[in-house]
Amino acid sequence: MATPPSAFRGDWVTPEHPEYSKAIARWAINAERHAAAVAFVKDAGDVSLVLKHAQDHGIPISIRGGGHSASGSSSVENGIVIDLSRYLAETRVDPEKKLAYVGGGALWESVDKASIEHGLATVAGTVNHTGVGGLTLGGGYGYLSGQHGLALDNLVQATLVTADQKIRTVNAEENADLYWAIRGAGSNFGVVTEFVLRLHPQRRTVFAGMAMYPAAVLSQLMSVVTAWWDKGLDEREALFQCLTKGPDGNPMIMLVFFWNGSGEEGRAHFKEFFDLGPFLDLCSELPYEAVTLCRSNQGSPHGRNCYMSGAFATRPDPILAAAILHQVNEIASKDVTAAMFFEYIPVAKVLQVPNTATAHIRGQRINCVVFGVWDEGGKERLAESSPRLAR
Repeated sequence: MATPPSAFRGDWVTPEHPEYSKAIARWAINAERHAAAVAFVKDAGDVSLVLKHAQDHGIPISIRGGGHSASGSSSVENGIVIDLSRYLAETRVDPEKKLAYVGGGALWESVDKASIEHGLATVAGTVNHTGVGGLTLGGGYGYLSGQHGLALDNLVQATLVTADQKIRTVNAEENADLYWAIRGAGSNFGVVTEFVLRLHPQRRTVFAGMAMYPAAVLSQLMSVVTAWWDKGLDEREALFQCLTKGPDGNPMIMLVFFWNGSGEEGRAHFKEFFDLGPFLDLCSELPYEAVTLCRSNQGSPHGRNCYMSGAFATRPDPILAAAILHQVNEIASKDVTAAMFFEYIPVAKVLQVPNTATAHIRGQRINCVVFGVWDEGGKERLAESSPRLAR
């Protein structure tokens, strides 16, 4: 494994290399695996060579785009990591065609910043240090989903290297079956080295930010959330609710607001929420590209252990919220952060696309994320600090 395949142009990093530890590092340290080699590919041709090399020698592979998987799917033990993040992480914008050409290893921060320079944007992740590949291939809800659908609905074309080492252009006319499949089925059909994403006109500033509320107002807050939800969401808005324990050790509710308009409009639109008196209000009119920072640094820095699991809800549920806040308070400790996120995003635009059009299954639902973070010690330390979360 010390020698890369002949004609390989990228960087081949093995355990004895001084950059090996950095090469296998991931956002979640429990997702790190001891790869036999990390192949920092320079182009689709390199990917093809590595795939053939792995198949010829019976070596398992994994694909690393943004490296944000908590499950370890971007890592492999004693195999080869095809790493797109070093040489295939740029974003190029064609403002006339309103298209972004995005490397398979790019982060959403790159897309947001490059696009907004031209007054354009696409549906991106809500955390800017996540990878374009994982979100787009799996579905992709974002702050702009109410207006422009899912990230995958804005995928115009992809360059895909399939298991037979062929480099394919994939779009609605060419390899249409693969175009259907990669929009929702993840990386199961090959390695995407470039995404071509549709861009939309976007104002330069929006209303967004975080507000924190004490647990004592949960009942009132859920009444406001439920009434707001039942009224029907405006396509320009989104709201993220987090039930967790605050730095002072007391349970709390964190809300992240988004309104695709001015600060004055946004604060007026969410007036009922602010009337409840958050003990911390960090909401303001922000540059569009700064919105994804609202969640990026809240409990999700690089280099910690992380547990994540998804679920769905059909509507806001005050009884469920109260039970979860109680459970989170019981599970969390001084060493373990526990949280439950509810993502309230308008889905009318998403549901305009039939379920048969892509591999992604759509529905009228609220995305939920169970989130646990702890520092050193892996599962053993988690079991000591928070036995219930470890189970």
